[in-house]
Amino acid sequence: MTSDVLVRPIAHDELRAAAQLVHDGSLSLDVEHPEQTEAYWAAVLETRQRLGEVLVASRGDEVVGVCQLMVFPHFQHTGGWCAELESVHVRSDMRGRGIGAMMLARAEELARERGCYRLQLTSRNVRHDAHRFYVRNGFELTSQGFKKLLVRGDLT
Repeated sequence: MTSDVLVRPIAHDELRAAAQLVHDGSLSLDVEHPEQTEAYWAAVLETRQRLGEVLVASRGDEVVGVCQLMVFPHFQHTGGWCAELESVHVRSDMRGRGIGAMMLARAEELARERGCYRLQLTSRNVRHDAHRFYVRNGFELTSQGFKKLLVRGDLT
């Protein structure tokens, strides 16, 4: 089912479509503004500068999935490199076709290439389907995540 899907780094002309996916999958619609493409592009460039990547899953000329891989040195594991996965979204009509699993696999591959010892993510407590998906794809529920809102908006 996914033979026509490619997971690769995002291109500038895909920003609006990718940001719209994040918006559509968000629990806080008021903080996502897909029309502000240059703000999203700045995040892509900063992520790349820090050895990470924003990946899209594309099917033809359509963006059907997006995720962000952030890489950072950890002040644990003797300063080892760690990878954090964020903003994992698959277009609602394309779910259940293996696209999310393809994005996770590509993100893991990149994390390994960058020498990371761990790939981690958080997922909102209400996203039970996502939790089952992550477990099916090799992630373990090991920790409880906490967030503190520092500016107006939702805790995404």
